[in-house]
Amino acid sequence: MANITLPRAALILGAFLLAAVPLIAPTFYVQLGAKIMIMAIFALSLDLLVGHTGLVSLGHSAYFGLAAYVLALISPKYEAASLWATLPVAIAAAAVAALVIGFLVVRTAGVYFIMVTLAFAQMLYSVFHDTKLGGGSDGIYISVRPELTVAGTKPLDLENPVQFYYFVLLVMIGVYGLLSQILHAPLGRVLAGIKANESRMRSIGYPVFAYKLGAFVLAGGLAGLAGYLAACQFGFVNPEILAWHQSGTVLMMVILGGMGKLHGAVLGAFAYVLLQELLSAPALLGAYAKHWQLAMGSLIVFIVLILPNGLAGCFERAGRWHQRKDMKRAREDIE
Repeated sequence: MANITLPRAALILGAFLLAAVPLIAPTFYVQLGAKIMIMAIFALSLDLLVGHTGLVSLGHSAYFGLAAYVLALISPKYEAASLWATLPVAIAAAAVAALVIGFLVVRTAGVYFIMVTLAFAQMLYSVFHDTKLGGGSDGIYISVRPELTVAGTKPLDLENPVQFYYFVLLVMIGVYGLLSQILHAPLGRVLAGIKANESRMRSIGYPVFAYKLGAFVLAGGLAGLAGYLAACQFGFVNPEILAWHQSGTVLMMVILGGMGKLHGAVLGAFAYVLLQELLSAPALLGAYAKHWQLAMGSLIVFIVLILPNGLAGCFERAGRWHQRKDMKRAREDIE
């Protein structure tokens, strides 16, 4: 039981600690926390593909960036857009793009799948980079964040960093809960079976293509949700958020945290962004801070070598240790 309850206890404790951040931390750390949680949502969406379905995508940033651009393009220039109107449209645009792209790429496998997803992402990148649709390489600004209104009142002000932080926290918890329910349902077991042995699942009658496409679309929609929140926070989008290195960054978060574990995706996002902030801080590392990418790469390789199951593997080790300890105590009581 310890192996099951320890991660849950840690997650509950982590949620309470995150909820306390705005109460004790200055605005900079509140905004940094919101940024990390947005990336955690992005990582959760990719983990559904990589860790639970066995589809390694290098084009996941396409849906993240597309939703961000949709918000920027449909928002009034000097007025606040409606959250009720823009959020569903942005997520739907990302999901539809994932449906169209997934219908073509899910038929491939292995390195071909990786390269085709990368190719489609680069195509979208070129659309926004080489045309004036989204301001070209300069990007486009969102002057006013969307507003949430209920019966003429504003229960949530996204311009307020603390309220935005709590909104993102609730969304992250909601996404985590949704994926947890899906992966513990029959659908999740089918995806696990496809990852383990796709040919066998097909031979016993499962429509493998439909399941993989469904997972691809859901992951794309959730990535769009993260992109929408990122556009809200920074008030600016440019083509770089669709580039291949953005997909590579979120993939590193998933690997760092531990593939196939939802809490691993969250841990990986927190670890990656915090390490980036630490290693790129001139106040701490002086002139060496400009070489943060070299230090980051070396550190990630080291962590992966000593923790092949990612940071989430620490929970499993601790759980097994507690289980062995409980069994030893039980034997001693019997004797």
